[in-house]
Amino acid sequence: MALALVFPGQGSQAPGMGRDLAAAFPVARQTFEEVDEALKQKLSVLMFEGPADQLTLTANAQPALMAHSLAVLRVLEQEGGFDLAGRVALVAGHSLGEYSALTAARAFDLGTAARLLRLRGEAMQKATPAGTGAMAALLGAELEQAQALCAAHATDPATGKAEVLEVANDNGGGQVVISGAKAAVDRAIAAAPAAGIKRALPLPVSAPFHCALMAPAAEVMAEALERAPIAAPVVPVIANVTAAKATDPAMIRDLLVAQVTATVRWRECVAAMAAMGCDRFAEIGAGKVLTGLMKRNAPDATATAIGTPAEVEAFLKTL
Repeated sequence: MALALVFPGQGSQAPGMGRDLAAAFPVARQTFEEVDEALKQKLSVLMFEGPADQLTLTANAQPALMAHSLAVLRVLEQEGGFDLAGRVALVAGHSLGEYSALTAARAFDLGTAARLLRLRGEAMQKATPAGTGAMAALLGAELEQAQALCAAHATDPATGKAEVLEVANDNGGGQVVISGAKAAVDRAIAAAPAAGIKRALPLPVSAPFHCALMAPAAEVMAEALERAPIAAPVVPVIANVTAAKATDPAMIRDLLVAQVTATVRWRECVAAMAAMGCDRFAEIGAGKVLTGLMKRNAPDATATAIGTPAEVEAFLKTL
């Protein structure tokens, strides 16, 4: 059985994340302290204690989720002798989780990843004025339906002006997320039932991620990534933008810039990993979102979430 590790994205954060792990394992505690030092902020206190509204801020949630994922991985490596390069065929992460995957595969060091994600979160938040953008989840929708909905409702019928309305995440299992100008997203939500889409739910997000409105953030990340040291990963990364292997540092840099405005092709990423022989997936970090999606995207594979001391110990027993 070939194993792939996958790393969660924004929305999986919750107060208390990582607290039990830090209490149980010194290497986890050290990981959180390294991230605190890199950011010159007690992010770990926010992770362990909240409040939720502060943890949910994009600039905090992104490095916090990466920190939790890397703490879990380091515990597996140090406590269980888990050899990533020897045991793992592929890694991938959902949106910001791609940075976690790259850090796990030694393309980034921990401090660099934390600082890049802090900057990424801040830049994405600043890219659009508050309240002007929105996102919505389309449930019971396939990619082609979502694309058609976006094409049909991107134009303001009152003015004839084109507005941004794009597919942000193709998560698979009948779940597609759209993103863009708030008025355009609202039009799409209202029109979804007539388009044969089961439900359309506005998402409680602070900015319209993964669409053209994030272009200013992409510029910020291009400049930051140009200066950031990136090594060749010890395990190939399946990139969000291409749903294909990425191993060259220059290509990884370009893909991370493109990822800010591009669709997260998660359904295709999972299909690609399965086609390359991965039939066992482990979600490393907070929550179980990707594990749930995996059951719909790769029904013949096994999927396990590893984020707590008990889950770490259970996983190590299977090796």
